[in-house]
This record gives sequence, C-alpha cells and structure tokens, in this order.
Amino acid sequence: MIIDCHGHYTTAPKALEDWRNRQIQGIADPPLMPRASALRISDDELRESIEGNQLRLMNERGLDLTLFSPRASFMAHHIGDFNVSANWAAICNELCYRVSQLFPAHFVPVAMLPQSPGVDAATCIPELERCVREYGNVGINLNPDPSGGHWTSPPLSDRHWYPIYEKMVEHDIPAMIHVSTSCNACFHTTGAHYLNADTTAFMQCLTSNLFKDFPTLRFLIPHGGGAVPYHWGRFRGLAQEMKKPPLQEHLLKNIFFDTCVYHQPGIDLLTKVIPVDNILFASEMIGAVRGIDPETGHYFDDTKRYIAASALDAASRQKIYEGNARRVFPRLDALLKARANEPATEQA
Repeated sequence: MIIDCHGHYTTAPKALEDWRNRQIQGIADPPLMPRASALRISDDELRESIEGNQLRLMNERGLDLTLFSPRASFMAHHIGDFNVSANWAAICNELCYRVSQLFPAHFVPVAMLPQSPGVDAATCIPELERCVREYGNVGINLNPDPSGGHWTSPPLSDRHWYPIYEKMVEHDIPAMIHVSTSCNACFHTTGAHYLNADTTAFMQCLTSNLFKDFPTLRFLIPHGGGAVPYHWGRFRGLAQEMKKPPLQEHLLKNIFFDTCVYHQPGIDLLTKVIPVDNILFASEMIGAVRGIDPETGHYFDDTKRYIAASALDAASRQKIYEGNARRVFPRLDALLKARANEPATEQA
C-alpha cells in the first residue's frame, strides 16, 4: 500500500469559497454573516470535485490512500476572531469527513483546528475531540503561526500549546505542523512562509526540552522539513553547542518529515541525510506546485517517481510508502487492520 500522508481539499466546490467570502464580509457587517446551514454542497458535487482531481491522479500514479485535511491556505486563522475560526474549521472538517465517507478506501480525514491569534489554545479542544470521536480523524494540522506571517504566538515549546499536546497524547494522534496563508508581504505563502515555518518549528523543538515533557508526542514536518535536511550539519552543531543530546536522540523519536520535495536531487538529499524511519511518503498533490516539470515531462508533485528512482532498497521504500505512516498514525493503522478483518461484502 502507498499512503500519501499530506493531502488537502484544494478542489472543494466553489460554494465553499463563496460562503467563506460572505463570512469575511460579515466580520465588518454582522448582518451579512452567513449561518453554517447556508452552505449546501451535495454528495454529487463532492464526488465530482474528487473523482476528476485527487482520485484520478492517485489512480494514475499508483497511490492507494490519502490523509485528507482542509486546504491549508484557506485555514487563514488570522481572519476574524475565534468564533469565525471555529465555524470555518467545523465546516471544512465536515467536508473532509464527508469525502472520506464517499471514498472510504481512498481518503481518511485529518482535522484543522479553530486557532486564533492570542487565544488560549485550549479553545481548540472541542473541535479536536469532535473530529476524533465523531469523524474518526487520525491526526491534526497545527499552525504554529495563526497570525499569518507575523509570528505573534509563543514557540511550540511554550506551555501555551500544552492543552493541545495533552489531547494529542491522550488520543495518540500526531500533528502535521502546517502554517496557512501569509498576510505579510515579505513572505510568499508557499515559496517562503511554508518553508520558513517548517525550519522554524524544527528549531523551536531543538532549543527546547519539549519531548521530555511529552515523550510520545509526534510532529510531522512537511515539505521535506524546509531547510532542515540541507543544513543538517548546522543543526547538529547548534545542538552540540547548546549541550543538547545528539539529534537522533533529542528529536528523531518525535519528529518526522514528508516527501513533498519536488525534484530528484531534493529527495536524494532527504533520504541520504534523514534516517529512513523518519520519512513518510507525501505529495500534497494539486497543491503548491501543480505544473509539469519541463526537465522531466512529469508533474512536479508526482513524488512517487522520485522515491522509485532513489537509491533506496525495497525495504526502505516500503517504510516510506506505508510502514512509517502506520507507525506515526496509530489510529490509521488500527483502521486499516479493522478493514482488513472485515468480510469482503462489508469492505465493498
């Protein structure tokens, strides 16, 4: 099985964006604020949005299952207050859940949280609980910068985040550390802000003793870890100067990286520097980079090709494609084992 651990609902029906625009208008003009019930998207519309997009590409590329979360750039936690974010998160999470019910063999939901700048992180707990208990979500996306590029929140090692971590440990779910849209003109959202955040999150963990407080906490840092693999020597050296344990001991029992790296040399570097046990397959297809690479004739985000062309042996590829995801996402592993034990008529 090939599990893509990084998928977003980037192809949601336009009605979702229209509702969001009305919600944003309602922040300044409350009578215009729409109710959640005003958003009507049929199952047929959901099927159409998936079958010709993510599902088509999964079939073409030989991918079996995608961990599916709301569109990252749409999270936009900096817009409005907590109530705005709470309503928006609930709507987006429900749509991903509905997709997972329509295509259970291909999509499993991962939740966004109703984060809001300056708000107690504990306010996210009800939505996290609802998604795990009612929707069967196997993980969450955690935005370390709800301000949208201004970095007003404490670092991930701060006790501000502990209420979320406590629930993650309780439910045995990991978090993908994923920022949203940048409203800071200095940082392009996908070309700078995302990669900055990946690197920043890693460094925040390196300088702390977070995983002594939460030894089973698991973070998935996307986009190949930003600058981390490329500057592994720098991070090792900084850890040494700070009298931290070697990175293998200090961080790599808790931090993992995905393969959303869109060229062969990048994947080769990632798999050479980072231990194979810490790498999960991902593509973020129909995401930040959607075009065809003129040097190869293939889509940039067809990351399976890079893994297949790497120097990895078959056992290492299996870990990246499936084994590591099932280990980092125990609820996913339990779900897949339960499905494997179902009678054939029920699986159909």
